[in-house]
Amino acid sequence: MNYTKAQLIDALVAEWEYLCHDDPDPDDQTPEEYREDLIEMSIDELVEETSTDEHYTLEDYMENWG
Repeated sequence: MNYTKAQLIDALVAEWEYLCHDDPDPDDQTPEEYREDLIEMSIDELVEETSTDEHYTLEDYMENWG
């Protein structure tokens, strides 16, 4: 399945918010700052940022966070 850049960014930010909510660090970017960094990335870089592979696929990731 193909995902748009916006869908990937939204999913990555959703995961970021979840992770920061459970284990905040004073040095963490805000979700808005993280989104700004993601906007500068290519789709290939965004997919890499998801840390998906043959076991935890991009489809699995998007089902969880997208």
